[in-house]
This record gives sequence, C-alpha cells and structure tokens, in this order.
Amino acid sequence: MQNRIEVFRQMLDADPDNTMVMFGLAKEYEKVGEHDEIIEILETYLTKADDEGNAYGMLAKAYDQSGKREKAIETYKKGIAVSMAHGHPSMANEYKMTLDLDFEEEN
Repeated sequence: MQNRIEVFRQMLDADPDNTMVMFGLAKEYEKVGEHDEIIEILETYLTKADDEGNAYGMLAKAYDQSGKREKAIETYKKGIAVSMAHGHPSMANEYKMTLDLDFEEEN
C-alpha cells in the first residue's frame, strides 16, 4: 500500500491543485488508517473541489477515529447539506443515521 501512497504523493507534488489526486490519496490513507493524513488532505481538498458529499463522510469518520467528535459531528452536518444540495438524499440519510446512532448524546 505504501507504494500507491508514494505514487499519489509524487502526482500531487507535480500538480498540487489536482483534486482528483488529493481524493485518491485520501482513499489510500483511509485503507491504512492514517487519520491525520486523511484530515489534512481532505481539508485542503474541500477548499478546492465542489465535492458532492462523499469527502465529508470520509473526513467526519477520520475526525471521529482521531477522537475529534465535535469536528466529526460538524462535518457530518455539512455533508448532509452538501449531499442534499447535489441530489444525493441517500448519502444525506446515511450521514443522518450515523449522527443519530453514533453521536446521539452529543448531537
């Protein structure tokens, strides 16, 4: 897996604004559980890309797994709004269910 990460890193070094490469790199880090790397990449990605909701779920999960539950809740809520705005109600419902089931005390 490290080799794929290195390839994505090299691609990103060559084209730092390539949001497709950013998202791909975040997915690779997700596979190996590198939550801080996912957070760093997706925070940048979301400032540059018109994401339809998927990145918000991945970012929220990384926040949660890093112990940043308030940031996870905030990100899931943003993901609900964005996915609904882009016509993805099933994604929005998935995030809402996650909030209701996994964050019911904080939410």
